[in-house]
Amino acid sequence: MLPLDAVAAPLPLPVRDGVGPSCVALPADGPWPTMLDFLVQRFPAIARETWVERIAARDVVDEHGEPVTLARRYQPRLRLYYYRALESEPRLPEDEVVLHRDAHLVVVDKPPYMPVTPSGPYLQQSLLVRLKRRLGIDELVPLHRIDRATAGLVLFSVSPATRGRYQALFPDRAMHKEYEAIVHWPPGTNLPASYRSRLVPDAHFMRTREVPGEPNAETHLQVLEVCGAHARLRLSPVSGRKHQLRVHCNALGVPIVDDAIYPTLLPYGPDDFARPMQLLARSLAFVDPLTGVARSFTSARSLGGWPDRQP
Repeated sequence: MLPLDAVAAPLPLPVRDGVGPSCVALPADGPWPTMLDFLVQRFPAIARETWVERIAARDVVDEHGEPVTLARRYQPRLRLYYYRALESEPRLPEDEVVLHRDAHLVVVDKPPYMPVTPSGPYLQQSLLVRLKRRLGIDELVPLHRIDRATAGLVLFSVSPATRGRYQALFPDRAMHKEYEAIVHWPPGTNLPASYRSRLVPDAHFMRTREVPGEPNAETHLQVLEVCGAHARLRLSPVSGRKHQLRVHCNALGVPIVDDAIYPTLLPYGPDDFARPMQLLARSLAFVDPLTGVARSFTSARSLGGWPDRQP
């Protein structure tokens, strides 16, 4: 399944209730007599009856906009478009806050546990879909991602015409990002001002790991305060690798408080909303590529995971 929120070309199905169509490519060969048979085998978690209902509602079409029918023969190398749907979604306890909106950008302060884009059990509760419904902007696209467990700032593009100019700020390292984290702080800990390592996907899809070799990830670190067995850090990623801050903090012996993946991947289960991971995307700063004006945005959220601090 390929999410299509970032595709600018016209699609054969419109955005509906904030959700754009998903796409699946039909392999060059296979044993499926009909397209329905392919869909049932390709998505075993979706009942055949569900696909029959979607097809009857004309909610499954090919790349040319032609509806798929129950009897339509399998056609290799074609793309099918459909609407993803979930019977139920977990309800999140907090809403996003829109900090800024203009003709080109939307800046949002995201609560923890909310994914930026649809994933897993979240569709309508994802930040992108919520914003499309709330703001009525079908062309909205996130310019970067932060983890579902991470709170803080996310920058969205409004206009396809200027999207590329803003997207280029990230690979060009012209977007200055600052995070705050509350970490475990063993006695005698000392941190370097900068940490570099090579990060690659782990054997488990949820994790990233360090390996020997040329560094591809760099983080600047600053200790803001220490309180007993914990400390608050300012983290400034130079690169943007998956889980970079979480992996680097763990590698330095100061894992982030209530991180469910590092150092130990905890079993999957319901979110504990009372104990969010203590990582916050605090600020974004950049020179606007359209106007040349310096711009900055700051999250109004605060971290609360100080087990050693007395009220």
